[in-house]
Amino acid sequence: MTTTAQSTVTEGRKAKPEHLGHVIFITAAAAMGGFLFGYDSSVINGAVEAIRGKFGIGSEALAQVIAAALIGCAVGAAVAGRIADRIGRIRVMQIASVLFTVSAIGSALPFSLWDLALWRVLGGVAIGMASVIGPAYIAEVAPPAYRGRLASFQQAAIVIGIALSQLVNWGVLNLADGEQRGQVAGLEAWQWMLGVMVVPAVLYGLLSFAIPESPRYLISVGRGEQAKQVLAGVEGRDIDLDARVAEIENAMRSERKSTFRDLLGGRGGLLPIVWIGIGLSVFQQLVGINVIFYYSSSLWQSVGIDPSSSFFYSFTTSIINILGTVVAMLFVDRIGRKPLALIGSAGMALSLALAAWAFSYKTGTGQDISMPDLQGTVALVAAHSFVLFFALSWGVVVWVLLGEMFPNRIRAAALGVAASAQWVANWLITVSFPSLSDWNLSGAYVIYTVFAALSIPFILKWVPETKGKALEEMG
Repeated sequence: MTTTAQSTVTEGRKAKPEHLGHVIFITAAAAMGGFLFGYDSSVINGAVEAIRGKFGIGSEALAQVIAAALIGCAVGAAVAGRIADRIGRIRVMQIASVLFTVSAIGSALPFSLWDLALWRVLGGVAIGMASVIGPAYIAEVAPPAYRGRLASFQQAAIVIGIALSQLVNWGVLNLADGEQRGQVAGLEAWQWMLGVMVVPAVLYGLLSFAIPESPRYLISVGRGEQAKQVLAGVEGRDIDLDARVAEIENAMRSERKSTFRDLLGGRGGLLPIVWIGIGLSVFQQLVGINVIFYYSSSLWQSVGIDPSSSFFYSFTTSIINILGTVVAMLFVDRIGRKPLALIGSAGMALSLALAAWAFSYKTGTGQDISMPDLQGTVALVAAHSFVLFFALSWGVVVWVLLGEMFPNRIRAAALGVAASAQWVANWLITVSFPSLSDWNLSGAYVIYTVFAALSIPFILKWVPETKGKALEEMG
């Protein structure tokens, strides 16, 4: 590429896009996958106790149904990239939309426990696909000068999806007079909770028809003229479109796909930096964050709080999650990744320890369960502060670090291994909590406290600071 062409492209990147509103619309439409990711992941929270009662199952079987979606998540995440390279990013969004829709309808109208689990797995496949295709598409379509801010739409959409799912659950419960199995227009309340997801799922599919294909994909299949039209729409017509296409083609030719074999080395079988990535992913889950997002309504009911209030507290924790995520987005580039992670770890450890202390005062069995007012208040405050400290640190920092810390030659493969470890740890926590809660709720939170505390020396000793470093510096 000539110096003049490079200069033209660079100037075009710095310039404000001609149609920034159009770019934001495209990004928001793609981020609907993130919204559904958050919504579908946490909407089950409101149906846990109703499913237990409907099918007369114990904690172990219940945990398997709740965690079933995570199996699908791993599958969807594993196949989304390859499918997108073959048929395009937009088609993958449309497939995910169909899967979300079918899963919502099937989950709302199950014949038995096994097919409810099947629909949850199907929804999980859609979650996995959305978790991969959304960020990839946004990165490929967003103008370089705005890429960082537009990429944050995905994370924002996820936490908004979590919050809205809890608000919908609370609203449906009130329509059913506070009964999770109460009737609303011929269906039980929990069925409506799971079925309402049809609306955003269909909207996601419709929006996918209104946004352009990724220029990177179009170039990869020889549709250069269409790619130029897309680039003109999102980066402006004042850039040299031929030079921009040539730049993308050169970048694609120079890319080398990393494989698992590239990750091997070191005393532990894998390269040390890969183990650090796995550690970050695992610690993010072992502090028990998804207990809040999957089981909080059930959790609060297990310590004597009435269903309506428990659903409301699930909603308020999801609002705190949004606020914490905003804080992280504002400060992750200002104070650095490691300091933010350390603040979060210390705050989570203290919050979890307080929750464990409060839950130790739980008394009674069955429907006759209570906690003293002081301990009940401490438990609620501790749960909210735990979510806040997680959201303003590990919820965002881990993904930032995983995207930055690996050398270019192994980044894709290392990210895949770390993400897989995260899904496995997520499944482990999700499937074990009901049994741990039955055994000793306070003891479960002591375990999560220990992991939060252990994350502090892990960060100090092994995690690199990537603030201000170019990706090419990661050796």
